[in-house]
Amino acid sequence: MPATNKNFQTALSFTLKWEGGYVDNPNDPGKATNKGITQKVYDAYRQSHGLPTQSVRAISQKEVDDIYLKDYWDMAKCPDLPSVLGIVQFDSAVNCGTGRAMKFLQQAVGCTADGLWGPSTATHAASCSPVTTAGTYLDERVSYYKAIAREHTSNEVFLKGWLNQVDSLRSYVGA
Repeated sequence: MPATNKNFQTALSFTLKWEGGYVDNPNDPGKATNKGITQKVYDAYRQSHGLPTQSVRAISQKEVDDIYLKDYWDMAKCPDLPSVLGIVQFDSAVNCGTGRAMKFLQQAVGCTADGLWGPSTATHAASCSPVTTAGTYLDERVSYYKAIAREHTSNEVFLKGWLNQVDSLRSYVGA
């Protein structure tokens, strides 16, 4: 069953518990973020709506919802996935980017991991076991985080939180 807007609200609620409020950690390549949205993403959103840029600290909940719906939920094809996978895909897109999330999905469903949604990905995703696939997907995400921490030691500070988020998501979707 494809994900719905109710699933978007469910996914958003889960993810926002982990993304929290305003942070500007010098080790974070995303720089200043609020509710998981970087200043760069917020600037692009405001400019696309003919609005002046401002600090991401001032982001409204409506802007958060708009950005997450269009730039993450829709862009990562979450509405086209079974609900469990839609929630996992959304959280991964927010945390790792939509292209990386798509590669996780493709690896989990067993098709070419090119980061692009196409007929093969759609067919494989529609015919998979959502809970089993979510478990495989989250295993891929854990491996990715561990590789980042090994390759970029400045990111080691984030590893425990990333792994806790994945464990919480795994429990949340029953994977």
